[in-house]
Amino acid sequence: MSKNHLIIGASSGVGAALCRELSARNHTVVHASRQPDTAALGAKAVTWDARDDAFPTDELPETLDGLVYCPGSIRLKPFGRMKPEEFRDDFELNLVGAVKAIQAALPALARSESASVLLFSTVAVQTGMPYHASVAAAKGAVEGLTRSLAAEFAPRIRVNAIAPTLTDTPLAARLLGSEEKRRAAAERHPLKRVIAPEETARTALWLLEDAPSVTGQIIRLDAGIGSLHLL
Repeated sequence: MSKNHLIIGASSGVGAALCRELSARNHTVVHASRQPDTAALGAKAVTWDARDDAFPTDELPETLDGLVYCPGSIRLKPFGRMKPEEFRDDFELNLVGAVKAIQAALPALARSESASVLLFSTVAVQTGMPYHASVAAAKGAVEGLTRSLAAEFAPRIRVNAIAPTLTDTPLAARLLGSEEKRRAAAERHPLKRVIAPEETARTALWLLEDAPSVTGQIIRLDAGIGSLHLL
């Protein structure tokens, strides 16, 4: 059965891969970003800046079965060099933008028989990593929001989050820009690999479509780095 989904931040990376997966299943997809393009094949494009604007609710279908908020940041700096403005900027993008999107979509989600909201965190929230203070703090708030809304919206709307490790997307290009950097990143993980956006998209698809008993969960997609320490 065809469903309606809203993907925020789908011009590239995980969001674009998820749009392609949903469109291939003949679902209707609206994707919103600052510079929407045709990368999200088969999706209706909406221009929206999560930091500044209220979401244009007139672009939403009457009933919405899934909402995925993909925007994120990788601001890796020593804590002593971080400015309060940088913390605020990460908080606005990662948490407040998600709040705006969910609040705008809530009436449409409530009309669905089996709605699902999916957010994105990072492995750095539950695993302390140097230089990750800003993004870990912002995504930690996202994890708190996930659990709180899962409780508040049950049983009609499920809310979950994926907490991936470094993923091969344009956002991580600076960290994976050479074969040497890519090998070093893979070696830090017990499974010796960097996550592909298509893999993360398949996990997202499972949470949206095939996990009716899963809510309030933070799914770690981290190649083992968050819980395993090899000798």
